[in-house]
Amino acid sequence: MELRQLKYFVKVAETLNFSEAAKALFVTQSTLSQQVKQLEDSLGTQLLSRTSHSVALTEAGTELLPFARRTLLDADLCRQRIHDLEEGLGGVLNIGVTYSFSPILTESLFSFMSMYPKVKLNILYKPMSELMDLLVARNLDFVLAFKPSQAVAGVESHYLFQNYLAVIVADSHPLAKEKSVSFEMLKKYDLALPSQGLQARNLFDRIIGDRISDLRVKIELNEVNILLKLLRPGRLASVLAEATILNENGVVAIPFAEGDGEMNGCVHTLTDSYRKKSMQEFIKILSSSLAVRARQNAWL
Repeated sequence: MELRQLKYFVKVAETLNFSEAAKALFVTQSTLSQQVKQLEDSLGTQLLSRTSHSVALTEAGTELLPFARRTLLDADLCRQRIHDLEEGLGGVLNIGVTYSFSPILTESLFSFMSMYPKVKLNILYKPMSELMDLLVARNLDFVLAFKPSQAVAGVESHYLFQNYLAVIVADSHPLAKEKSVSFEMLKKYDLALPSQGLQARNLFDRIIGDRISDLRVKIELNEVNILLKLLRPGRLASVLAEATILNENGVVAIPFAEGDGEMNGCVHTLTDSYRKKSMQEFIKILSSSLAVRARQNAWL
């Protein structure tokens, strides 16, 4: 059994199409078929059921697939460890980021790229639930997001900075000069809210419960930059994490005065997983940035 054979088997199992898998692996279809057949011979069992029109996993193939994926991931981590030891910082760093967390990153990204030009950064923006699934599947090295309302199995959440739920308005809005905003005050104004499933919206919904129907919600959307643009003319209010408006002009954040509005920024990693040197250095840079230091509760 060879790693290459496992890699070929996994790709065929994922696509259930030898032609598509061969293209993705940049090998000929005959080479792919030969390697999968050799894997089956070495295991003494059929892994894939083939006909002229379809490919399907056998019971043995279904059983092998998760172990094959884990073996390939472990092999990649092994290579990464050796690379870290022999070459210093390099390779690829895969980071998941929620939309609201994005403004905190800008300063650190430029600093990291300047200090470690050999590291390629792959940054993926998605809702937190999707990012956690990708982290658990080991498709991400770590996730930057606010603390989840419920712990995620197999994931550690390390505090990076303190933050809070806030009412966001243009600096010309009637609420802009308030020290805090209550639910009753918010009822008087038209709202543009983040979509359900985003962290700020989830927390806001938990705090107000079924009173959401009492609010004048005019629009919901999952793109924070567009949401902030809608606020600047001064007619709408929103509810987001205070950190969302970092380096944004023309808008202000006022604490929402009801419930527990704590939204602590966290670094989420797999429990007991190997932490690449590049990840450790990125988090150190992030934790030292001006954006984080102003809100900091460092874990490093």
